[in-house]
Amino acid sequence: MPAELDAWLEQSREEALDPSLPICDPHHHLWDKLGDRYMIDEVTSDMGSGHNVVQSLFVEVDSMYRASGPPEMRPVGEVEWARGIGAQSDSGLYGPTKVSAGIVGYADLNLGAAVRPVLEAMELAGSGRFRSIRHTCSWDAYEPLRSHRSGWPGMMAESKFKEGFGVLIGMGHTFDALVYHPQLSELTGLVDAFPNAVFVLNHIGRPLGVGPYAGYRDEIFEVWKKEMTSLAERPNVMVKVGGLGNRVSGFEWDSQPMPPHSTELTEKTSPYYLHTIEAFGPKRCMFESNFPVDKSSYSYTAVWNSFKRMTKEFSDTEKAWLFHDTAAKAYRLPLLSKQ
Repeated sequence: MPAELDAWLEQSREEALDPSLPICDPHHHLWDKLGDRYMIDEVTSDMGSGHNVVQSLFVEVDSMYRASGPPEMRPVGEVEWARGIGAQSDSGLYGPTKVSAGIVGYADLNLGAAVRPVLEAMELAGSGRFRSIRHTCSWDAYEPLRSHRSGWPGMMAESKFKEGFGVLIGMGHTFDALVYHPQLSELTGLVDAFPNAVFVLNHIGRPLGVGPYAGYRDEIFEVWKKEMTSLAERPNVMVKVGGLGNRVSGFEWDSQPMPPHSTELTEKTSPYYLHTIEAFGPKRCMFESNFPVDKSSYSYTAVWNSFKRMTKEFSDTEKAWLFHDTAAKAYRLPLLSKQ
């Protein structure tokens, strides 16, 4: 990561709360870009900063694609690479955390039935670690919120997408849904079409707070809350609770002179996170770091401390689900608690 970011984060340090509580971090990325490296040394440094991170899920981020071959097959390279990171971690030389115990890859579900060989290649490349596909379904009329990976209006309702989705679910895998809050109702429609599929909503549906959404936090919160309450009525949906450190949320922690303490994070994020837990229940919610994307806003220690602060009155069983077992169950990893 850029040296100036590390220096900024160093200004506010805190000790990990409840350091023995086991954590499965179900959402982090890895990349190696010019001047911006987040590989096994960096991720294990964050995970080893005081909290008991037992295992983690690597989530696709358009990284290390194959340089040649059919375009639809190039994302298989990311799964191959993430598997290698997992093998490095298994050596024990980088600490006790099982990094990339599971892998969430990317495949274009708009290929329809033709996505099957891509998924089969990912299963083979993952050597038992491949668990899910994340397909970017987020779209907005505000151009800065779009990228080359964005979806388009109505994509999740189209026949080709549903055909590809059916192949994914038929092969026994999970679907990671990446949307903005205006697409939550569209996602609900997809969930209704596939009631036996396992959905994992990323970043609580990403309530927006920038561009045309800036200055309307209270109004957007109510819209988001209503959509999340409706989605929670579908028992096959789980939620990654976190992600508000992303710049699209509009909290602007990255522009502060000093990074926020976990007490500030708890104050600002708990209305969103606690409503999600209330609506879906602890057995369908999993705390996430979304690092290093959210590292631009706060430290790894601080964000997990904030999760622990807002759940201090929860039972040990509820904490076990929120911090480890919901993620482990969703991605078919070893559980801590008995079912």
